[in-house]
Amino acid sequence: MDGEAETQNGFRGTVQFYLLDHQTLPGKAIDVALLLLNLLFVCLFIVETYPVADGFRDLLWALEVLIATVFLVEYVLRLYGAQNRVAEFLNGYAMVDLFAILPTLLLVAFPASMFAVNVGFLRVLRIVRVFRFYRFTKDAEFFFGTVEDNTLRAMRLLLTILVLLSASAGLFYSAEQAVNPGVDTFGDAFYYTVVALSTVGFGDIIPATTAGRWITVASILAAIIVIPRQASRIVREWTTREKVTVACPECGLASHDRDASHCKACGHVIYQEYDSRG
Repeated sequence: MDGEAETQNGFRGTVQFYLLDHQTLPGKAIDVALLLLNLLFVCLFIVETYPVADGFRDLLWALEVLIATVFLVEYVLRLYGAQNRVAEFLNGYAMVDLFAILPTLLLVAFPASMFAVNVGFLRVLRIVRVFRFYRFTKDAEFFFGTVEDNTLRAMRLLLTILVLLSASAGLFYSAEQAVNPGVDTFGDAFYYTVVALSTVGFGDIIPATTAGRWITVASILAAIIVIPRQASRIVREWTTREKVTVACPECGLASHDRDASHCKACGHVIYQEYDSRG
């Protein structure tokens, strides 16, 4: 029994390792594959909002089911390999993973029922899969190497803008496309979202539903709160990179100019090495 438990724990640890690993060849391959599948999954939703031939639409549906199945396997493996499965289940990324694929899987399980008709519109939740890209920016280790902290912050800021625009556009499209003559495709919704969040407000597209109005309000508030917060971190890092962390023995201030001889807060003498030739 002990040997069997050890084997199971070993396999479980292996699963967890390769789903988190960025350095070994299998870990990099898994990262690249999941990244590409995420992009494709989101692109499928965008393409389906445009007029396409029935045969091509069937192909898109088959690809959607295939990718959703792959993501389901990944989701189950992450739960299986997690040290704390309850915490993993309640993790924000895990919830996004589940919500993004659940409507597709329900349509596969109940294709001809009224239940399927009622959940079909929820396929728009696939767009929230864009949040999944944040998994790849949790640390500075990537499948192509290690990046600097400032580069990582800039990547997160750019990703935040793209995620906010894409998710807002997808939700606005789902709320408006059936009743709003100005919103026929995802491109129309994306255009409106960019115009709304940039506070330009041309007025050529306006929300026709209560849900569309609330989605717009929530998107603008999120942009006002989240984007400046992340941008300020980058600016703060740039403005303090020339500082040194020598602590003042009097007041404890730890951020000083490289050539400072006295503390800028209390005036106490501080000692630090500084090469004027630099």
